[in-house]
Amino acid sequence: MSKRFCVAIVVTLVLLLLLSYLPIHGEAEVYDTVLRLHVLANSDSEEDQALKLKVRDGVLAVTAPLLENAATRDQAEAIVRAHMTDIQSAAEAVVAENGSKQTVTVMLDLEDYPTRNYESCAFPAGEYLSLRVCLGEAEGQNWWCVLFPPLCLSAATAKDDAEDAFIQVGLSKEQYGIVTETQSRKYRVRFKILETVRGWFD
Repeated sequence: MSKRFCVAIVVTLVLLLLLSYLPIHGEAEVYDTVLRLHVLANSDSEEDQALKLKVRDGVLAVTAPLLENAATRDQAEAIVRAHMTDIQSAAEAVVAENGSKQTVTVMLDLEDYPTRNYESCAFPAGEYLSLRVCLGEAEGQNWWCVLFPPLCLSAATAKDDAEDAFIQVGLSKEQYGIVTETQSRKYRVRFKILETVRGWFD
């Protein structure tokens, strides 16, 4: 048996093993279904971190009722884009009320996220549509959540509520499983491979 043939067998076996861990059909729908919220604090100081959470609450107070009847991410995106000024004003009002002169920058665009765990689910690393609220230098610890479906809200963090929220916006139960089974070893390996592969092309 030639050395080249042995190498080919080993490579084939490795590829077959990796394929068993690669993202299943439907993962793309997860990326295309959610709208995420990302609040970046000015710094890691106690004051800036507290302000970040207050701004988060101020933003959610505006976006939650706006997105209440949104049925798809496209609808959610259109609503948010139409109310960017309101969101900016709400964030700026919170900053001013707390005696800070930090600037506030609000953007809605695609953003790369690491694998992220939430109370009832987790999301694979990837590029998601994201509403970003940057405070000051935006160099402090960040705060993430899922703006649509409304998993930022405490009432929607229970597993049953989260599943209903995703099913209502078009995910199948299999696709919803992608974000609820990410604590298993298989999914952690698959997402790690996905992150690595994405890194090769970035």
